[in-house]
Amino acid sequence: MSRVGKKPIPVPSGVKLKIGKELHVEGPKGKLTVPIPAGIRLEENNGVLEVQRDGDKFAALHGLTRALAASAVQGVSTGFVRELDIVGIGYRADIKGRVAIFTLGYSHPIEVLLPEGIELKIEKQVALSLSGYDKQMLGQVAANIRALRPPDPYKNKGIRYKGEVLRKKVGKTGAGGK
Repeated sequence: MSRVGKKPIPVPSGVKLKIGKELHVEGPKGKLTVPIPAGIRLEENNGVLEVQRDGDKFAALHGLTRALAASAVQGVSTGFVRELDIVGIGYRADIKGRVAIFTLGYSHPIEVLLPEGIELKIEKQVALSLSGYDKQMLGQVAANIRALRPPDPYKNKGIRYKGEVLRKKVGKTGAGGK
């Protein structure tokens, strides 16, 4: 039996569930839908959502469906946050409406349009805080922003996730083999 799939999902007050061919989750932050694959059943009892499967061949889908449903319930109730740091002299970020503008040492500023449901807060031009209710979309936007200037292994300059551990490489030594 899947250990992840067996775990019940507590449904906070203010979150409405509608179970059909898909799970529709609606809360104060927004609405999400989770696909329910064949062989997987969802049941809501006393404010707890439980995921069950029809046989052992659905074990992988059991855990996956439960994880997606739990992320949807948490997203529409409390939301998710991803934090990024910009490291490097002259590297910074600004926001104008739904467009984030990054100055990352290239010859031009880079503009990123933020999708609906994703909010960006910038502190001191180098600390970014992305928040949203869709975990997958939030992670993808954070990865796209990090990919604009990934951390350099020699100087550790670039955009990194907060708390990301980087290994700094040793550069070349000057004296050649004469």
